[in-house]
Amino acid sequence: MATVEDHTPPTGEDFRHEIRSWLQQNCPPEMRDGAAGEDSICWGGSTWQFTSEAQKDWLERCAARGLTVPTWPKAYGGAGFSRAQDKILKEEMQAIDARVPLQSFGIWMLGPALLKFGSEEQKQQYLPPIARGEIRWCQGYSEPGAGSDLAGVQCHAADQGDTWLVNGQKIWTSYADRADWIFALLRTDREAKKHLGISFVLIDMRSEGVSTRPIQLISGASPFCETFFDNVTVPKQQVVGTINRGWDVAKYLLTHEREMISSGGNAMGTGRALGAVLSESDTGQSDPVLRGDAMRAEVDSLAFEMTLERYKDQAEGGQGVGDASAMLKYMGTELNKQRLELVMAAEGSAALTWGETPASAWLRTKANSIEGGTSEVMLSIISRRILNLPG
Repeated sequence: MATVEDHTPPTGEDFRHEIRSWLQQNCPPEMRDGAAGEDSICWGGSTWQFTSEAQKDWLERCAARGLTVPTWPKAYGGAGFSRAQDKILKEEMQAIDARVPLQSFGIWMLGPALLKFGSEEQKQQYLPPIARGEIRWCQGYSEPGAGSDLAGVQCHAADQGDTWLVNGQKIWTSYADRADWIFALLRTDREAKKHLGISFVLIDMRSEGVSTRPIQLISGASPFCETFFDNVTVPKQQVVGTINRGWDVAKYLLTHEREMISSGGNAMGTGRALGAVLSESDTGQSDPVLRGDAMRAEVDSLAFEMTLERYKDQAEGGQGVGDASAMLKYMGTELNKQRLELVMAAEGSAALTWGETPASAWLRTKANSIEGGTSEVMLSIISRRILNLPG
């Protein structure tokens, strides 16, 4: 297995040559298929079953080098890469069609929140296992009466001295039935104003009183669950940030969730180019209007990618993304919907089958415009907080 290198990675072309060489030596041939379907994703976690020895080797090699979370500090399981180095890594992985070694809500959402708000003890306890794929997390935000109006959460944590006693329900908790832990927004002060009195709490899903129930979708399967808390005891040291100020953590995490959602599909250069997809279908080759639409979509995606890179550079410089995450999330999801609609048009009736097909991916893009805040909510944020429009 590869080991973590002690030296600081070089920059520029020297770094590109080093990471290219490492990928050529360590990425198994089976992991160079560019797969992006649900069945190809490695989610990790205590109950994760690898689909192949190659998938296991690829995760272990990348985790040992810190490449599952390349921009995290080495002390927490990362590689300590700069944004520029991380971009080179992604480009070199894409050049050989390498799969992402590990994907998780711990990487996309909880990790950044812990890096900013977590105590040193919390960072040491949770971040390295996330980087190694040992803990799988789910998100406990939405409730039956608190979706887009997230500050209305009512799942309650009663003060028991050194612990909280948690009661209530969460909904649309993706993969909760497979998760080891959940990061949840809980109301810890019922007398406080709406956005106050909320705490951000980490809960072990094996705790007594925690249960889940899958939500069946039209497809016959679903990542979504209802999650119930019935007198669940949670240590107070599992609060991230300040008690009753969890809304600060929640807002910060949402910017990362929206950025992650906005990066779906071809909007960030992932997945196959539309031109390549169209070239393999009779309709794509013969329909000039469809080819023109695809070209415009590719240009829009490149423009969006440059915009996203600019905001990431600003965030690295300390400015943060803030409310602009709503703009990125809205545009990213719209581009992803447009891309899959063009793929469906190119493949015609051949696309109208179930499973790992364009039809399933097309249907999934509709969920992108709901999760992490609906498109309507994103447009409201853009109009009020970015464009400063009246009323």
